Order: sequence, then C-alpha cells, then structure tokens
Amino acid sequence: MARYTGPRTKLSRRFGVSLFGSSKAFERRNFPPGQHGVRAGRKKKSEYAVALGEKQKLRFQYGILEKQFRAYYQEAARRRGVTGETMLQLLETRLDNVCYRAGFGNSRQAARQLVNHGHVAVNGRKVDIPSFQTKPGDVIKILDKPSSKQLVARMLDLTQAMPRVDWIDVDRDSMQATVTRIPERGDIDPIVNEQLIVELYSR
Repeated sequence: MARYTGPRTKLSRRFGVSLFGSSKAFERRNFPPGQHGVRAGRKKKSEYAVALGEKQKLRFQYGILEKQFRAYYQEAARRRGVTGETMLQLLETRLDNVCYRAGFGNSRQAARQLVNHGHVAVNGRKVDIPSFQTKPGDVIKILDKPSSKQLVARMLDLTQAMPRVDWIDVDRDSMQATVTRIPERGDIDPIVNEQLIVELYSR
C-alpha cells in the first residue's frame, strides 16, 4: 500500500512542527533543513503557500497520500456540517488512528503496520485495512494470538504515559478499545488550521 517512506526528521523541521509524534527532530536543529535553513523562516509566504503547507502537514500527520486526502475532503464537503471539522473527524476515526489513540501503537505508523499485518479485529472480524472507517459502538480488539498479544503488550508499555482521549474507552487488560462517540472539534488537536485547507480545495 502506498505510503510516504522519505526522511521524517527533515519534514518535521521543514514545517516547524512534530509530524510523527517525536520531538527529536528539533533537539539539535530547530530550523528548516537545507543550506539556507536558518534564514528560511524570515521569508514571507504567500496565502497559497501557507494554505498548501497546512494541507501537507495534515497529510503527513495522518500518513496518507494526496489522492486519498482529496477524497476525504470531498466526502466531508458532501456531508452536512462544517467541512473542516468533518474532515478531521473522518481522519480521526480511521482504524489505524483509533489504534494509535488507544495506545496499541506508539506512532500512527506503528498502528498502521499493526492493522496491515492482521493483528486487529473490529466487532469480531479481522480487518487489515488501515483506512477502515470506525463508528460509535465499534469494538477494536487485538487478535488472540501470542504474536499479536506480545507485540501490543510492548506497545502498551511504551504508550502508558500518553494522554488518552475520552471518545475511546480502552481496556488495557483485554487489549480492547470501544469507540463511544464521534470526536468533536475540541477533542481533536491537529497541528493545522483546517479552514485554510478547505479554502485551498474550494478555489
């Protein structure tokens, strides 16, 4: 399945935010990459460049490519409600992101791999599609296989200190998570201004 496989630290430094859940990118070099990185931030960006940067940040944060991201926007625009908020809700309720929020992976990439490799079941059925759209009432459970249990037990130890979201009920002992409701805008903490993305696509 298509995914971004390039340098992650460079991307985080380029956009000035931690895109992949680790702040290691800024420990030694808190400026953009490249020969003129230190001075790059002084250049004033156009409105289009700012909006494009917001879109790219959100794409990389959730680990999806342009075609799929545009499909999320189009689906959000088709539904009732605020388009930007609906788009964020669609991204948040992806199965790989729900597994990440539940602590089954210490990054979205790890959670995506967990789903891809067939370690996860939704409502009793194995699902290996990271973009699977979850809904309230869905029960996400780690399969009862030694390899699956061992992998997730290690991840749960690594993510013990991670903040939990209140729209997912997690039972760490049984390695099970239940989506209790659709997350609201206040529950989502994106690193972007989603309204700029909506304006970019609606031009």
